Amino acid sequence: MNDPNGCFLDGNGTWHLYYQYNPTGLTAGNQHWGHATSPDLYHWTNQPIALFPPTPDDGVFSGSVVVDANNTSGFFPDQTDGVVAIYTLHTPTSESQYIAYSYDSGYTFTVYEGNPVLDIGSDQFRDPKVIWYEDHWVMVVAYATEFTIGIFTSNDLKTWDHASNVTDIGLFGLLYECPNLVQVPLWENGKATGELHWVLIISINPGAPQGGSISQYFPGTFDGYKFTPSDGGTRISDFAKDNYAEQFFFGTKADEAVSIAWASNWQYTNNLPTASEGWRSVMSLPRMNYLTKVERTGWEMGSLPYGIDAVRSRELSYDGDFVNKSVIVDYSNVTSGALYFEATFSLPPVKNITGVPTFNLTFSAPGSSDKLRAGYIFGGSNAGIGWIDRRNTSGYGGDDPLFTDRFSVAGVALAKTISGVIDRTILEMFIDDGAFSGTSLFFPQDKFSNLTLEAQGMPDDAKVTIAVWELNGVWDNQ
Repeated sequence: MNDPNGCFLDGNGTWHLYYQYNPTGLTAGNQHWGHATSPDLYHWTNQPIALFPPTPDDGVFSGSVVVDANNTSGFFPDQTDGVVAIYTLHTPTSESQYIAYSYDSGYTFTVYEGNPVLDIGSDQFRDPKVIWYEDHWVMVVAYATEFTIGIFTSNDLKTWDHASNVTDIGLFGLLYECPNLVQVPLWENGKATGELHWVLIISINPGAPQGGSISQYFPGTFDGYKFTPSDGGTRISDFAKDNYAEQFFFGTKADEAVSIAWASNWQYTNNLPTASEGWRSVMSLPRMNYLTKVERTGWEMGSLPYGIDAVRSRELSYDGDFVNKSVIVDYSNVTSGALYFEATFSLPPVKNITGVPTFNLTFSAPGSSDKLRAGYIFGGSNAGIGWIDRRNTSGYGGDDPLFTDRFSVAGVALAKTISGVIDRTILEMFIDDGAFSGTSLFFPQDKFSNLTLEAQGMPDDAKVTIAVWELNGVWDNQ
C-alpha cells in the first residue's frame, strides 16, 4: 500500500480508509483502491478492493470520498448516506478526474457512465480532494508539474467549474501532489478556542528538505472559491522523513480535523526489507490536528495521536520525579512490540539554565548493537532542538545513501511535553503537544525490547514526569 486516498466516517461510526494498492506486487504499480474499515482507527478489517482500473495499462490514482447527504448528485433519491468517490484515472497518455458512487456506505462502487467529470487534456493532473463548503462542493487538485493547485466548484459532483489557482508557493520539488483543503481547530495554551482556521496541504515529491517526499502546509483564508495564504512562510508537517500525503477524513465533527498519512518515502519505499514478510508500507497513526501560534515563528499545525486510549493498556513505568534519573523499561513480554510514552517538563527559562540538560530515549535489544535513539536538548547553544537518530539500525539503510539517518527540529521555546509511539519498525514522536512531530522508519536486525529513558543535567528546580504504557495489538496474530 501507499498514499491514503478517500477517508471518511460514516453515519454508523465506522471509519473508512482507501489507499493505493497493487494486488499483484510489493511495489507501486497496477494501482487499485484498497479498502479497510475500523470502529476506532486502530482495529482494522480489510475489505474487498473498492475500485479497479478499467484496463491493465491504467491506474486508479489518489482521490477522496464524500457522503452526498443531500443527493446533490442525483444518484441517491431514496437515501441520505450515499457515498461518492472522486479519483484520478491515470492512463499512459492522460490523467483526468472520475467519480463512482456507492449505495452501501462505500463497500462497493458503480463507476459513473459520464466520466470523466473533469479533463483538461493533461497527463499530470491528479489527486482531487473534495469538501463541502456551505452550499457547494469544492475540489482542490494538483497540476503536478506546474506547481499549481486548482480550485474547482460544483453543485452536483458531475460538472466542475474552475474558480481559482494557488500557484508557486512553498517548496516546489519535482511535483505537487495530494492536496488537502481543510478547516482545523485553533488552540491557545493547549486548549481549543472554539474557532476554526483554513489550511492548505500540498505534498511534494521529491524535494523535501531531508530528501524525497514530504507534505507542507499553508494556513490561510478561504471564501469558497479562493484560498489566500496568511503569510509567505513554508511549513513542513514532519521533521523526519516518513510522513507523506496525509488525508483528512470527511464526516468528522466540525472541530475535529482527523488525518492519516502514508508512513514512508518515495526515495526508498520499493527497497525496504519487509517484502520478505509479504508486505510493504504502513500508515501513520491517526492524527488529531490543530493550529496554534508559537513564539516568534507564528502558525504551526500540530498533531497528536487520535484516540490512543483504544489501544493503550498496562502501565509499564511511571515516575513523577524523574529529575536526573534513568530507567530501563523491559517490554520483551509486550506481544504487540508497541509502546506509548509521555514525558512532561517544567524548567526555568533557557537564559537561566546552565549546562546542557537533556532528555534521551534509547530503544535496543539485549545482546545486539542495534539501537534507535531520540531526545531533546534543553540548554546550551542547541537548546530547543528535538532529534531522532536511526543510524545504528543495521537491518536496512547502511548501503542506501538515500536512507537519511538523523533528523532534528528547532523550536524557540523549550518543550513542555514529549510523547510518542514505537511500533516495531516505526517511531512517531510528538514535541510540545505535537506542535512538532517526527515520523521515522527503522529496521533493526533484532526486535527491540528495551527502552532506556534518561533525564540528565537538569537544574535542581526542574520538574520531570515520565510514563510508559503497553499498546495492545490490533491484528489477530498478536
